Parts: sequence; structure tokens; C-alpha cells
Amino acid sequence: MKSLLKKCAALIITLFLVSALAFLAFSLIPADPATSLLGSEATPEAKAALRAELGLDRPLLVRYWEWLTGFLRGDLGNSYLYRMGVGEMLAGKLTVTALLTAESFLFTLLLALPLGILAGSVKNPWLDAACTVLDQAAMSVPPFFLGILACYVLGYGLRLFVPGAYVSPEEDLWGCLGYLVFPALSIAIPRAAMAVKLLRSSILTELGRDYVRTARSRGASERDILLRQVLRNAILPVITFLAVSLAEIMTMSILIEQVFSIPGVGRLLLSSISNRDYPVVLAIVTLLSAWIVAVNFLADLLTRLADPRVRLG
Repeated sequence: MKSLLKKCAALIITLFLVSALAFLAFSLIPADPATSLLGSEATPEAKAALRAELGLDRPLLVRYWEWLTGFLRGDLGNSYLYRMGVGEMLAGKLTVTALLTAESFLFTLLLALPLGILAGSVKNPWLDAACTVLDQAAMSVPPFFLGILACYVLGYGLRLFVPGAYVSPEEDLWGCLGYLVFPALSIAIPRAAMAVKLLRSSILTELGRDYVRTARSRGASERDILLRQVLRNAILPVITFLAVSLAEIMTMSILIEQVFSIPGVGRLLLSSISNRDYPVVLAIVTLLSAWIVAVNFLADLLTRLADPRVRLG
């Protein structure tokens, strides 16, 4: 219980520091939002009036405190460019990014678990060598490059889908999920390859344990040993890895949206950076940081619940 409280405190402190540093960084950037919005030809008086309207003429600590208290109440501030609530702007974008993240995670599971079990349990030197080569190749290719290949080869070449022909979930949920298949696979393949390598290594380690030799001496079949004993122990580090992967999958989802022209959080983030719309950027960065910290916290908690040895430590 004491360890859990410490981790909760560390989580809160981390989020506070991330938000403070992000706010400070965006406040100290030389680029002036007023100039970006009004143009370089605007008069100093007009720029000063806009800064006052946006609250940029107030002290930094006052602005941060107002933003932080508003954020904790669920008020993410207002966009400089669109003059509307950031929360309202993010609502639909977060749905799209969440769907892409969930689909990518599902594909990661569907690829990693059966392939990892196969790679770790089948004793064939040729199959083992082929799995190792393919696994290393899949891990070394960045998701955005896989996305580009998917667009050109599967989209423009084989015409399995139309790049850029995104369908919103409000219009057609299944059509949206269908369009997200190839972006999700582009994200899932490298993560699944890492999980396959980890699961294979874990299975091979467990197969060398004394309890496996004891089970064999008692006449247990290899299938029963694998499914009832080995896999139960070997899967624990993979579960932790996959849980932590949720944070990276969300980050990769934001990047891959640019490749497939998906109107999610990623496109909004990049456009807001170029337009100096810092309330939007700050809200997205803080929410992403909260997601990453929360996922890592839950992964650690899951590990402690699943493995008594970690709990005792």
C-alpha cells in the first residue's frame, strides 16, 4: 500500500512538472501569437490589443495558475486561432485517435501472441532462422515508413484502399474502422515483432526450468507443459510489455495520421504548432503526457498483481 501511494504521488508530481515545463517553453518561444494571427503588417497597437485580449500581457505565473486550475476543472482553454474551446476542438479528434490506438493494439495482440508461441515452441532450425530474420526486419522498420509503403503499394498499386479517402466514425463506423486497418497494421507490426521476440525468449527460458524436466519425467505431453505451465509464466513479461506499448501506440497513432490523412489529434497538433496556437498544443501535450504516465503506472500495477515475486520485492 505504501509503495502504491508513492507511485501515485510520483504520477501527480510528474504530470505537474510536465505541464509546468510545457507552459514555460511555449511562453518563452520567440514567436509571437499575435503576430502570427494578425500578420507582420499589423500595427504595434493592434498587436498589443490582441495580446491583452488573449491574456498574454499578464505575468507568467498568473497565466499558468489560471490554466492549471481550469485544466483540473476540465476547461482546456480557448484556441487563439479559432476562438473556441480546446475541449470542443479535441472531442472528435480524440475519438479518431482512440479508435486507431485500439485497433493497433488489437492487431498487436493478434500478431504477437500466436507468432510468439509458435517461434518459442517449434523446434525447427530453418523455421527458427526464418522467424529471427523476419522479426528483426519488422522491428527495424519505422511505422511511418510502413505507412508510406502501404499507401503506395497497397493503395496506389494494388488499389486495396484509397489513401486519403477517410470516413468519419459518425458517418460510417465500420467504414472508418476499415480505413484504419492499414494505418493500424503499420503501427502494430513493429510492436508485435518486439513482443514476439520477448515471448520467444521467455518461452525458451521457461522450457529450461527444472519444473519442465520434472513434468516430462512424469509423462506430461509437450502441449500440456507448454499451455498449462510454461506459457503461464512466460506470458507475464509480455503482458507488461504490451501494456506499456499502449503509450507508444498512441504516440505512433498521432504520427501515422499524417501519412494516411486521418483528421485526428496528430494533424491538429501539427497545424496548431505551425499557427502558434499554443493553448491547443499545450492541452494535447499535457493529455498525451497524462496518458503515457497513467499507462506506465497501470502496467507496473498489473505486473505486481500478476507476479507475486514483484509484490514481495
